[in-house]
Amino acid sequence: MSMHIANGRWVVWLSLLGAMLLQIMPLPDIVEAWRPDWLLLVIIYWAMALPHRYNILSAFALGVMLDILLGAHLGIRALAMSLVVYVVVLHFQRLRNFPMWQQALMISSLVCLHHLVVFWVQFAVSTATVTFDVNLFLPAISSLIIWPWVFWMLRRLRRLYKVR
Repeated sequence: MSMHIANGRWVVWLSLLGAMLLQIMPLPDIVEAWRPDWLLLVIIYWAMALPHRYNILSAFALGVMLDILLGAHLGIRALAMSLVVYVVVLHFQRLRNFPMWQQALMISSLVCLHHLVVFWVQFAVSTATVTFDVNLFLPAISSLIIWPWVFWMLRRLRRLYKVR
């Protein structure tokens, strides 16, 4: 039994690693603005499914790793991801029971929150002028579209490997 639980944990961390790779993978400029927030979507799913195991600390650690990989100010994405996952963990029972379309809308608004926090902190700490751009919300639209697929795929993995 403990072997299945250990294997299940590896499934979660491999899914997060895959999401991290998708997040930093180079894309053509025309598609880059529409890139879904893969890592954020995956950590949101695991925080909804297993809030006692994957929560704010996990999101903070992943955010720091993402900041390092992107060469950004250390802690910006960690703060934003922690805030989003805090909201998810706070309301995980309600989010689980939403119909998929409503859940996707909520996830999209959480992605918007993430991008706004990243923008505000970059604006506060940057010496150069950071301008607000409407393209900041394009990942929220693509995340809205991709969320049902991400949810379905991760749920299948969770059930297949009996992740608890």
